[in-house]
Amino acid sequence: MSFKTINTARGVFVIAVTPFTQDGALDLDSTDRMVDFYRARGATGLTILGMMGEAPKMTQAEAQTFTARVLKAAGDMPVIVGVSAPGFAAMRELGHASMELGAAGVMIAPTPGLRTDDQVFGYYRNAADELGRDIPIVVQDYPLALGVTFSTPVLGRIIEEIPQVAMLKHEDWPGLAKITALRKAEAAGRRRIAILTGNGAMFLPEEMARGADGAMTGFAYPEMMVEVCDLMNAGKPDDARDLFDAYLPYARFEQQPGLGLAARKYVLAKRGAIASATARRPAPALSKEDIAEIELLLTRQSRALERIGAAVD
Repeated sequence: MSFKTINTARGVFVIAVTPFTQDGALDLDSTDRMVDFYRARGATGLTILGMMGEAPKMTQAEAQTFTARVLKAAGDMPVIVGVSAPGFAAMRELGHASMELGAAGVMIAPTPGLRTDDQVFGYYRNAADELGRDIPIVVQDYPLALGVTFSTPVLGRIIEEIPQVAMLKHEDWPGLAKITALRKAEAAGRRRIAILTGNGAMFLPEEMARGADGAMTGFAYPEMMVEVCDLMNAGKPDDARDLFDAYLPYARFEQQPGLGLAARKYVLAKRGAIASATARRPAPALSKEDIAEIELLLTRQSRALERIGAAVD
């Protein structure tokens, strides 16, 4: 996927975890296994070094090593690399290295402290200038976690004035009206960008109905997101929602701040996607009560899937 096509991306770009060994080192063998796991379950692409990828806990050298391994394993599957950093020098270094390795684009979250539309626009203008004209940018709009609000007008300005911006990772909550407004502006003549949604897929059926192109988020059962998107695109919203509902109780558990990553890695290890559920410190650990709750939710999930005739893995 190139700069010319990333703005038309569709489907599910899974926010990948970063596998670590039990002693906290990068687990590159599990990285290969993880990429194969996501591919086998229908992922269109991957996004690495995001917030749930524990990027802030990695050195620059580790980030580049991990990126290179993922891109090698991914082959022709497009990979977006998170390059958010406190300063533009680190962002530029990782961004250029990632693109040279074959990334499809880079994702940038806003730096904390941006309060006005002009400040938000100026940050992305400067980031684009630092990265250069040939690097596609994914804008991460996640005010609940990042504390920076993207108004619909400033997103419109970013799209119109920064041509490198090719995709929006939409994680506003509530934010369905924003998707509608952006798609109406495109219908009126504004250039099109892809809109992939986050928030653990909590609102995926509604977001697809509003015009989202798919999801860019993490979940231990990525096939749910893939199938929901496919059913919505096929004009089968009731089937999509029935499937979504079967996974929702556990998906809700994964949305807990902090503990959600531990739950996701536990289930991914249980499913064979990674060798160890280890998250790099500092990180919360699951208690025996947490694990019992997860196992109960997964048992009920299997029963719910059987009731609607869906595959159980």
